[in-house]
Amino acid sequence: MKQAALANELTVVDSRLMKRVLYAFAALALLSAAISLGGKWFGHSIAMAGYTDDATIHQVVIGNNVIAVPANAIRFAQARRDGIASRLDLYLRYPQMDGYSEAARDDFNHTGAAKNIVFLSFEQRMMSRDMSGRFAPIYSALITKPGIAGPGGTTVYGFNEKSGYLNEVLVVAERPGKDPFVARCLSGPSADESLAPCERDIQVGDELSLTYRFPREFLGDWQTLDAAIATEAGRVLKTGH
Repeated sequence: MKQAALANELTVVDSRLMKRVLYAFAALALLSAAISLGGKWFGHSIAMAGYTDDATIHQVVIGNNVIAVPANAIRFAQARRDGIASRLDLYLRYPQMDGYSEAARDDFNHTGAAKNIVFLSFEQRMMSRDMSGRFAPIYSALITKPGIAGPGGTTVYGFNEKSGYLNEVLVVAERPGKDPFVARCLSGPSADESLAPCERDIQVGDELSLTYRFPREFLGDWQTLDAAIATEAGRVLKTGH
């Protein structure tokens, strides 16, 4: 009798122990699944680093203009919404002129040797002339002549000491029948450290100014670059009447 009772007691203990082991394994499995899912989400969040591959079109209103662009081309997260804004900052891969995607991740993270991201800023116009129009009345009096030959048939001028443009140069190219192509670029170590050391602004839409910054390597193909920027602006910009 005693042996039977002891056997029954051991069976009960073994059963309870097995249940506890099974519960423990189940809990570990759930925990592992949660960690796995959390890790995937968090890892994706880290990999995106502020980018988004969301291609939802947002309509941003600046003055009498509507700029319709996908979220993955809008540079700052808080600006990825519909509505009124005073400024809109974009970034695009050149020459594809597309926003962030998994395929373009290395380009946007600047992991390769080549630089191929351009930064665009739309805002209401503050000056009556764009950068090309300012060359004759303003910039021509602030540069030192003669300049030196630059890429793509451009001429590169240094600024004089009174200009206020420290560590910058002016890049100019003649355009028959039009004001010259004009861009300001950083020089020296500052240029090497910048992803987009050159800057140019053009007038678009209804009283809008579009400033775009780009790698200095693009100067050799400035005509194609300038045309691509103007075309993209025309594509995304709707002006009210």
